[in-house]
Amino acid sequence: MPVYEYKCEKCDRDFSLEMKISDYTKKKITCPKCKSKEVKRQISSFQTITSKKS
Repeated sequence: MPVYEYKCEKCDRDFSLEMKISDYTKKKITCPKCKSKEVKRQISSFQTITSKKS
């Protein structure tokens, strides 16, 4: 499941949420600390795991 990183514009807190891709488009994100909806998604790296050895 992907991890999405956000930054709250109100309290300046960085936080991460793990959710399905389908939930990402539907869910309204709020800051876990101050409950503000003024959040901005951050650019983050990603990692894949495969079963094949390169």
